[in-house]
Amino acid sequence: MARINEIIERVQQNFPNRDLSILDKAYVYSAKVHQGQSRLSGEPYLTHPLAVAEILADMRLDPVTVAAGLLHDTVEDTLATAEELGVEFGEEIAQLVSGLTKLSKIKFSSREERQAENFRKMLLAMSKDIRVILIKLADRLHNMKTLEYMSDDARRRISRETLDIYSPLAHRLGIYWMKEELEEAAFNELHPEVYERITKQIRGMQRQRDKYIEEVRKRLSVAMSESTVSADVTGRVKEVYSLYKKMQVQNLDMEEVYDLIAFRVVVDGTPATCYEMLGIIHSLWKPVPGRFKDYIAMPKPNGYQSLHTTVIGPFGERMEMQIRTQEMHRVAELGIASHWQYKENSDVTTAEAQQFAWLRQLLEWQQQLQDPNEFLETVRVDLFADEVYVFTPQGEVTALPAGATAIDFAYSVHTEVGNHCAGAKMNGQLVPLRNTLANGDTVEIITSPHQRPRREWLDHVVTGRARSRIRHFLKDEEAEHSRTLGRDLFSRDLQKRSLNFDKLNKAGELTKVAKESGYKSLEAMLQAVAYGKADIRQLIRQIVGDEPEEKEPLLRRVFRSRRDPGGVKVGGMSQVMVRFGQCCSPLPGDPVEGFITRGRGVTVHTRDCPKIFHLDPERRVPVTWESEPDDLRMVTVRVVSEDRPGLLAAVSNKISAEGINIAGGRISTDGPHRAVQTFEIAVQDRKRLDSVMKQISKIRGVLSVERMRS
Repeated sequence: MARINEIIERVQQNFPNRDLSILDKAYVYSAKVHQGQSRLSGEPYLTHPLAVAEILADMRLDPVTVAAGLLHDTVEDTLATAEELGVEFGEEIAQLVSGLTKLSKIKFSSREERQAENFRKMLLAMSKDIRVILIKLADRLHNMKTLEYMSDDARRRISRETLDIYSPLAHRLGIYWMKEELEEAAFNELHPEVYERITKQIRGMQRQRDKYIEEVRKRLSVAMSESTVSADVTGRVKEVYSLYKKMQVQNLDMEEVYDLIAFRVVVDGTPATCYEMLGIIHSLWKPVPGRFKDYIAMPKPNGYQSLHTTVIGPFGERMEMQIRTQEMHRVAELGIASHWQYKENSDVTTAEAQQFAWLRQLLEWQQQLQDPNEFLETVRVDLFADEVYVFTPQGEVTALPAGATAIDFAYSVHTEVGNHCAGAKMNGQLVPLRNTLANGDTVEIITSPHQRPRREWLDHVVTGRARSRIRHFLKDEEAEHSRTLGRDLFSRDLQKRSLNFDKLNKAGELTKVAKESGYKSLEAMLQAVAYGKADIRQLIRQIVGDEPEEKEPLLRRVFRSRRDPGGVKVGGMSQVMVRFGQCCSPLPGDPVEGFITRGRGVTVHTRDCPKIFHLDPERRVPVTWESEPDDLRMVTVRVVSEDRPGLLAAVSNKISAEGINIAGGRISTDGPHRAVQTFEIAVQDRKRLDSVMKQISKIRGVLSVERMRS
């Protein structure tokens, strides 16, 4: 357990001229308000804020940030208030703690919606003071180290959230050591068998690896002694999670991963010294073509700078070399936190604001995307990808996520350029808009005033900016179509009563009816009419003054009720025509959303299905599962494993042992010594599916198990 005196000593080393009495005061206050509280481990709750403060001190953050770390849970978990913190510690600390406090008093329809809105709130606070996210990352890191005391479901949920959001955020902020620790802990929790298998293989090679590292260091030392370059050389085996990702992406077995070892060469000198060191390395070992990256000339968006090269090492194996100066190394290790080591305040400079332009992009999305789930999905898809660097025709560099296409590039220039892009030139050659960009490409967009975004563009973009702009355009277009349809339907029924839509509208009667019926505007009412959510006859009765008739619920009447065998309730009713989206194949237990299509009932999608973000929000209706699902549903499960005898039988036996029927299967090889097994299985609900997938993942030789979606 960390001690407050040790934390104060560390802060004193980095800020020798600062008054640190606030740390003692924050510690005493935190101890007082958390008194009597315990963590799930049984330890006093105070151990957690102390651990968070210790991490922040190790990151060389200022006393105010460390004090906020000591106080970060006081408003959320005790009777303390933000106003009280403001009086005791000042507005700066009160604002930091408020930015970390979850939205506990607001009711949400789902845990996912709460998660998304909490992230949105944290983002707004982060935009005002980046230290909010630094404290949150320290909080998450310590929580990941104490997960064993939580339930299995909570551990998996928190680990998935860590991989999806927090480790990528650490990456974007340039705090690589934290990113790696978060990834390792989360991966170990989500895939313990795979983690242990890779770890054992690495341990089995430890002696050879140590010998290899020592040989490389000796040869570099000799070469440097013959030059003017001085550097510190370290070698290490890459992290388990990064090796796993490489194996998945490149379809490799562990034995086929050649560049297991990464060397870091930290030179004493300037960027020019890094290039001199690069020459020494290439004179010793042959470089691998296409594996050189210059992040000094073109830094990553988070400020990271280094030279990366892969060479054929002393024993014929590939090895990766990273070359950087001492200052580059400091920034690479601490990221944005390095800016606070020498600062007397937390103001972000113009240079830093440019460096973290992605934060402005996040703010833009949170203002545009009202649906919290869509916002979170956009963040996950776009923000945390690797980058490619392309050039405009004027020679300016643009960073985009790996896999970006010419459409993504067009929207990165301007929304209007994206909306009207009709073609693209890549390196002077005409190419399809769906072409993927590569490092160094020069891209030129050809526009046409007659071009409009198409729905299929969503299949060819990866950036959140492009995706949100296309969706926004399509939703507006669909909303306009629905309003036109609603107007036509309403006009037709009015004519049967010898009433004229335009005259009633001009007189304000229709707007009055819309307001009385609970709609924000006449347009909103017309959209509801088009989607069958508003009863035209009832609306007309409000105009002509007839008494409304008793009638069955609108949704049930519109869709000509029939019992749905799938056990879904729409708006609390279980007798509505329902279809299930083929794109996501919802299972009982999955969080779901319903979307109305006039005359065809309600289509049910999972909440994380990308397709639902293309649909008009006005068509959304609440849907829930019946408590006892009786029917079996078909689900596709993909198992990637070593290609060895007996594995297919082992997987099949695990599925059968769970009492689950296999309706079909396909087996193929995916590279040498690697097999892909795809099974169609019938399950009752999400819980049964998760159970069988967990059992399959425990089989020796299985690398991954995933639920497939169209």
